[in-house]
Amino acid sequence: MPQFTCQVCDEPFSLPTATLEKYPDWEPKYCREHSPNRKKTKSAGKKKTSRGRKPAGSAREENLTRAEVLEKYTAGPKTGVFTDGSSYPNPGPGGWGFVWAEDGEVQMEGHGAADDTTNNRMELTALIEAYKALPEDAAVTVFSDSQLCVNTITKWALGWEKKGWTRKGDPLKNLDLVKELLRLYRAHPHCLLEWTRAHDGSRWNEYADSLACAWRRSEL
Repeated sequence: MPQFTCQVCDEPFSLPTATLEKYPDWEPKYCREHSPNRKKTKSAGKKKTSRGRKPAGSAREENLTRAEVLEKYTAGPKTGVFTDGSSYPNPGPGGWGFVWAEDGEVQMEGHGAADDTTNNRMELTALIEAYKALPEDAAVTVFSDSQLCVNTITKWALGWEKKGWTRKGDPLKNLDLVKELLRLYRAHPHCLLEWTRAHDGSRWNEYADSLACAWRRSEL
């Protein structure tokens, strides 16, 4: 089934082809959980939390400065490269950011912006810039909170490449960035790419989010 990415939780979701054929000009933007038309029950909003964290998808982008992130958040891995990207609105202007932390100390960071882009392009760009910054002999896990981007590189891209960069005969979105990221991923064999949940209290994921949103603030 055709796959889309939710603009709220940034996770992939699918809809039956028959449903899409009924509305040929419709581009789905929300998964079932975050659909504006979803009927809420009395128990909605009362999900149990685990270890004091908010349930998945309940948190939102806060647009905090780096200093505010470091003061507010302490959880999550202390070592790794963390990336994030966003656009506001989507599509629209956006930004990307990455931070490399070792034992809780920043080793390197970077960020940038684009005037007209999408969430997915900024997520891919953040990963590209992170891999560019890493030495080829680096051995560190790279984290992205875009499940779509991680699956694209670690699961799907090889198959698309073998089929001439097509998916069931359809052109692929953001193919220029996907190809570049795949090349860099292969050039860093000791840098694993893993998904991490967005806005779950992880300090360095929130820090990367801060960098990705820096274009919206006057203070970094």
